[in-house]
Amino acid sequence: MPRTLRLTAVIWREGRQYVSSCPELGVASFGRTPAAAKASLKEAAELWLSNARKLGILDDVRPALEDRERYSSSLEVSV
Repeated sequence: MPRTLRLTAVIWREGRQYVSSCPELGVASFGRTPAAAKASLKEAAELWLSNARKLGILDDVRPALEDRERYSSSLEVSV
């Protein structure tokens, strides 16, 4: 039975597309709507995890994936 992990999806608009990113995996994708960008990111994350399992590196990232605490915040910087 597959295990479910709760990861972070960050989505923002760039031009006419929405970009999505999963910081835990360093995976990104895009779509025409926020929902499409999130669905594409889910597929990319599942492929990344599948490949990590095949390559034997899933255990190396498992602690970051299994930690249930997540913190996100906006960050204001001066440029």
